Amino acid sequence: MELQKIEKFEIIGLIREAINEDMGGYGDITSRWLVSNKKNAAASVLCKQSDGAILSGLDILQYVFEEISSKISFDRIKKDGDFINDKEVVCRIAGPAASILAGERTALNFIQHMSGIATYTYRFVSVASKYNVKIADTRKTKPGLRRIEKYAVSCGGGFNHRFGLFDGVLIKDNHVIAAGGVKKAISAIRGKIPHGLKIEVEVKTFKELKEAITEQADIIMLDNMKTSEMKKAAEIIRNKAVSDCIIEASGGVTLESVEEICKSGVDIISAGCITHSAAAADFSLEFK
Repeated sequence: MELQKIEKFEIIGLIREAINEDMGGYGDITSRWLVSNKKNAAASVLCKQSDGAILSGLDILQYVFEEISSKISFDRIKKDGDFINDKEVVCRIAGPAASILAGERTALNFIQHMSGIATYTYRFVSVASKYNVKIADTRKTKPGLRRIEKYAVSCGGGFNHRFGLFDGVLIKDNHVIAAGGVKKAISAIRGKIPHGLKIEVEVKTFKELKEAITEQADIIMLDNMKTSEMKKAAEIIRNKAVSDCIIEASGGVTLESVEEICKSGVDIISAGCITHSAAAADFSLEFK
């Protein structure tokens, strides 16, 4: 799967905010008194994760250092999406020592967070791919970080669900309640949205499932069902729905439960935990 590169203009505001958070308007007071402005240095960024990691965020790391100083050069050894072993170097940088020190923690924070998500996603994908099931993210992302977190999911082999409320129709449980049922919700929205948009609806019961099938939903999300119920629901959809109806499973998905869900016959599993619960991967910047 081809990665959709994050352009600098998309996140420069986030990068500047992160740098300002660390510098506080005063700069690096430790380096100011210890490191001459004329001193140059070379450094390597390397993985310190004992069991390795999927790399994500190399562009962001470079953008941070570019924002700190235009005199910092950047030599990539690896690329996003690569599996990186412990102690393996991902890039080398060179330039003013004080500038490298000023950007070190901010740059590492980005790459550690993003690589953690990519690595955790990869663990889910490694299981699901055996069953030809896709792993997708959700909107359960940290405020302001959705672009980089969803990109990290892609680096790990996962797929992006809708980015926000504006680019996809997903009729959830509260929508169903507000509309007066699944049938009414789908019927009300079908004639009002652009013809190219698919209609996805979340169902919790077999009664709701029947209505979703009758109203020809494009995607049916089986929400918080037991795996035995998912299997039965998937069989019903295959037999009664239009042939291209996509079946999605969601709700409380874990690495321990994902294989059983894959066996139920669904096409996609959306898992909020791959963004909201992924531990950071360990990377380090070391001066030569």
